[in-house]
Amino acid sequence: MSARDDVLARVRAALVPTASGSPVTSSGPTADTHPGPVGDPAASVTDVPRTYRATGEHAPGSDAAVEILVDRLVDYRAHVHRAASPEEVAGIVGELLAEARSVVVPPALDDAWLAALPATAARVADSREDPRTADELDAVDAVVTAARVAIADTGTIVLDGEPDQGRRAITLVPDLHVCVVRTDQVVHTVPEGVRLLAEHPERPQTWISGPSATSDIELSRVEGVHGPRTLHVVLASPR
Repeated sequence: MSARDDVLARVRAALVPTASGSPVTSSGPTADTHPGPVGDPAASVTDVPRTYRATGEHAPGSDAAVEILVDRLVDYRAHVHRAASPEEVAGIVGELLAEARSVVVPPALDDAWLAALPATAARVADSREDPRTADELDAVDAVVTAARVAIADTGTIVLDGEPDQGRRAITLVPDLHVCVVRTDQVVHTVPEGVRLLAEHPERPQTWISGPSATSDIELSRVEGVHGPRTLHVVLASPR
């Protein structure tokens, strides 16, 4: 049996139709009811066990969760900065972009974070109503965004296209990404992050675990191939 056959066999074993053909409901936190197997739309499916860890031992926004996130981010070669106020965020952003000639700014990004942006750095506006082309974005030095959630366990920051984060393209083309994450947005586990994202399933998501990198060629790590070469994460205390 191939690996593919093994995986599909396990999926089929988990999706067993009920004898009555009626959906089975459950009030338990570790099971769900799903449509029947492909090719049998009339069949319902028994509860699918969800026995994985749904929450972590560290509360969202806790110092412990934030420290795990920092450890993972550093391991992924991201640069981490701490800020206790919007003024400190602005100072860090201004310092990081001191040599930038142009910066993409999402339409609803907090202006306070950009207060120290050098006058020599042109702000490039981008929105769904007035998007920049890929060539225009490629000519921009950097982008600054907010985030939707950060997952400590995996060192992952997720953007979901809200106006303070902008279109997906603006964080995939410029070579430098400065992402401001509030510490109260940090959760411990992936399921906790997914539940937050599920509140708005229609939004496009970008999952970021460190700067873009690949080791496809002779296992040599090359950064900046599929996205920003450099990722700066500013961890900001909530107001």
